[in-house]
Amino acid sequence: MDSVGIYAGSFDPPTNGHEWMIRQGASLFGRLVVAIGINPAKKASYPIAKRIEWLTEMTKGLPNVEVAQFGNLFLARYAEQRGAAFMLRGIRSEADFAYEQSMRHINSDLSPNVTTVFLMPPREIAEVSSSLVRGMIGPEGWQGVVRGLVPACVFRDLENARA
Repeated sequence: MDSVGIYAGSFDPPTNGHEWMIRQGASLFGRLVVAIGINPAKKASYPIAKRIEWLTEMTKGLPNVEVAQFGNLFLARYAEQRGAAFMLRGIRSEADFAYEQSMRHINSDLSPNVTTVFLMPPREIAEVSSSLVRGMIGPEGWQGVVRGLVPACVFRDLENARA
């Protein structure tokens, strides 16, 4: 397979849903670039270096996956720069669908040769998001909840940071 796909997000922090999407993307494309988008208007909870470290550890057994970052650039244009013909996006809910549908049309206008591919995660991880995870950290017993929402390497660091 020579196809190149881009799966982009903030991954702040990466979740089991992100990991599922990455594994699916790695099986769909000859090469998958997992790209951390840097939005200067948003304040990230975790440093870019930590998110790169987590994603690199999560993908170490996937030889066709590369972790990268990009800044002040439309995702569709970044995909073109990387030689990607596909952008991989996840849809967890009706709200995601409405947003992603609009973005698909805008991205198509920006880069007509880049096709958006949508995947729907399994039910058990469909509600998991980075913001949900961040909101769960802190109250007594948070470890028991968050442990099942993020990859082991992410949980280890979250737990150590709260110790």
